[in-house]
Amino acid sequence: MAQLRGSPSEDARRFYDTLTTRRSIRDFDPQEIAAEVIERLLTAACSAPSAHNRQPWRFCVILDEPLKVRLAKSMGAALWIDRISDGVDQEEIQAEVDRSYHRITGASVVIVICLTMEDMDRYPDEARSHAEHLMAVQSVAMAGENLLLMAHAEGLGACWMCAPLYSQDIARDVLDLPSSWEPQGMIIVGQPSGEGRDRSRMSLDKVVIWR
Repeated sequence: MAQLRGSPSEDARRFYDTLTTRRSIRDFDPQEIAAEVIERLLTAACSAPSAHNRQPWRFCVILDEPLKVRLAKSMGAALWIDRISDGVDQEEIQAEVDRSYHRITGASVVIVICLTMEDMDRYPDEARSHAEHLMAVQSVAMAGENLLLMAHAEGLGACWMCAPLYSQDIARDVLDLPSSWEPQGMIIVGQPSGEGRDRSRMSLDKVVIWR
């Protein structure tokens, strides 16, 4: 674990530990998560900063097991088609599809995180319109990070999966989402069946320029 320098407060140390000990968890024990815990995760997500404070994040919470299966199978079929066109070996593709299916259907809660441009600013030129959309993406990503951190603080495991970004129409159709909702990813949540892998991080001197 990274070490704090100086004399941080106890609150700062606890929060720092939450940040630096979070891991992506993809395997879960079959255990139900209480509704009030899920609501805390979502409230934490909605506490993130957002462009113009427009809060462009939207969430679809999936608890229904058959719906998880349908979503996993539908996105798996799309993944298969994409990877075949990439020239990937079929056994490798099947392994990817199986991993994705296991992760989605094995989670107690699946939260598809979306953005909407409904309340964002509108511009007549492409450059500013593109920037506005990127600001919405950034806002949704920050909400997702809040959710991941809150799940870790609750003693839960969670992982962001990008699958819906590659099959937005499929996710929108299977989940019957409003047409203005753009799926960006999904966060799978559950009681972890083990510890996540400790991924190395680049040192600050490789990612920071001081001016």
